[in-house]
Amino acid sequence: MTTVNPESATDAGPHAGVPARSRLRLLPAGAGTATGGWIRTLREALDRPLTAYYLLLGASALLLTIGLIMVLSASSVYSYKVHDGDSYAVVKRQLMWVVLGLPVVYVASRLSTRWIRRFTWLAYAVSLTLLLLVAFMGVAVNGNQNWLAFGPVRIQPSEIAKLSLVLWAANVYANKERRLVSLHEVLVPVVPGMVLATALVVLGRDLGTALVFFAILLGLLWVVGVPGRLFGLALSVISVVAFFFATTDQERMERITTFTDPFRDFHETGWQPAHGLYALSSGGIFGQGIGASQQKWGDLPEAHTDFIFAVLGEELGLVGTLLVVGLFLTIAYAALRVAARTLDPFVRYATFGIVVWLIGQMAINVGMVLALLPVIGIPLPLISYGGSALLPSLVALGLLIGFARREPDAARALAARRRSRSAGLAARS
Repeated sequence: MTTVNPESATDAGPHAGVPARSRLRLLPAGAGTATGGWIRTLREALDRPLTAYYLLLGASALLLTIGLIMVLSASSVYSYKVHDGDSYAVVKRQLMWVVLGLPVVYVASRLSTRWIRRFTWLAYAVSLTLLLLVAFMGVAVNGNQNWLAFGPVRIQPSEIAKLSLVLWAANVYANKERRLVSLHEVLVPVVPGMVLATALVVLGRDLGTALVFFAILLGLLWVVGVPGRLFGLALSVISVVAFFFATTDQERMERITTFTDPFRDFHETGWQPAHGLYALSSGGIFGQGIGASQQKWGDLPEAHTDFIFAVLGEELGLVGTLLVVGLFLTIAYAALRVAARTLDPFVRYATFGIVVWLIGQMAINVGMVLALLPVIGIPLPLISYGGSALLPSLVALGLLIGFARREPDAARALAARRRSRSAGLAARS
């Protein structure tokens, strides 16, 4: 085989005799390096100290805005029917939760990790207490006993427990950072504690939330370095347990056997997933336009909660759904960048746990709407209606934003900007 030296290679044509590498200079300016230039520019932008901070802030704000718009659209018909002709009743309540949540996000982003870790055990204990109360005196909604009623206010403790469990487990693992080479130190007390919380959720027949709890547990075990062979065992146990609880409930079993072909039992258990597919398919590439959904007029149950992604696909099309999924992946990228660069083990474990929770729940909800997974009643974070799900998600994002802004390079960049701004104001005055 003949080897060609790129420095001396030539060919026929107007530039015959000119070395191949040298001929790049004969091309129009930038033609040979345009792609490389874009890649370098993108890489430089991603390497800036404040990139993760701004990506988290921007993606969270966009998702929250899209969520408000879609709750307004998806709930308008339902609100008009249920709330005496007020088409804005549901979105006004969601807007109230957002207004309450934004100051909480700000406070969460300013909390020091030392202060957060001080209250993780208390948060875990409170969450277990609330889950225990739900198991014995909870309010059933759509077959799941996962709500507590305090007068006119109803809360879903399992949503609060997701954040509490992540922070509690992260604190435990951070305290054991040097002892995590021992399997016993990895498993105790995190695994028994998570299993106990999951058992209390299962008592309320909320299998969907139980699966999210298990996903968080598996994600944390992976990041602390549990041997891979244990994951196969854990997944097998979880699958058997989930199948057992599914078979003990006729409605849940019908959902599981129907999701592969929703149109087989179209008028019964296949009604919701089938109409979700109708909504997505009618949206096409660019959608029917905001407010133009037909499925929200009564055919699609839970249009503004669990199946809001279907309405989003119908009104904003494939472009809108990809935008939402892309924003979630942006949050995941920025958060994992923070986790990879931090020297604080608590930040690393908490960040990874929050990513597994939010992205895992997003994937389950989207898979449910696409009929790739059974309908198990999981809301879409930041998009679906509900204050019990929205506030813990906002707190989690506030913590991620705080972790990002306290990175050493990011903190120095923010301090330099503040000094520059102060100097500019002083010069003007």
